Amino acid sequence: MTLGNLSIIIPLGPEEDQLAPLLDDLRLLPSRDVEIILAACTDGFQALERDRLRVVTAEQGRARQQNAGARAAKYDNLWFLHADSRIDPAVLDALEKALADAPRALHYFHLKFDRDGPGGMWLNEWGGRFRSQVLGLPFGDQGFCLRRDIFERLGGFPEQAPYGEDHLLVWHARRAGVAIRCAGAALTTSARKYKTYGWRRVTMTYQFLWIRQAWPEFWKFIRGG
Repeated sequence: MTLGNLSIIIPLGPEEDQLAPLLDDLRLLPSRDVEIILAACTDGFQALERDRLRVVTAEQGRARQQNAGARAAKYDNLWFLHADSRIDPAVLDALEKALADAPRALHYFHLKFDRDGPGGMWLNEWGGRFRSQVLGLPFGDQGFCLRRDIFERLGGFPEQAPYGEDHLLVWHARRAGVAIRCAGAALTTSARKYKTYGWRRVTMTYQFLWIRQAWPEFWKFIRGG
């Protein structure tokens, strides 16, 4: 594996407790030209700093924290991962190939849920594939990766949005003519919140929110605005 020139940015909530497995997974990465940036909103994560792992702090909010991580990054490719994501060699191989084939695209992965959720998550996986591959609207838990200069040209994640900063970044990319490409492998993410708050409630809430947010962005896209 020659994957390099890569800054991995992971936003952390104030009570994050799912980070350790992902950090273990990231040991698969080559040791050179790769860094991991934990974008935290509280103190307490500095003890994790080591050779290629750094901690930056920002005001709480996923958009603000990820933008702070991007500003601190030293490599050209920015890979935004959620703390409850899991990666494997297939994901890293797919990312390496995707960056070589289309270095100016916004890359994402298939959505796969871990087994920590309720039954019915296969339907959410199917919906995620339809949304991302047919409608061209992946979400942030699908592991966005794009060049730093493109990210800056798009204005980063919109910090004033009350939710859906990842969804809005994709719309900004589409209006700017940036290709949205699936890397082909599946990125696993936790389904705990569906079990905690109820599959139907969480699924319906997310569907309502993203469709409500997408409608005005769709008209901007159609009008070329």
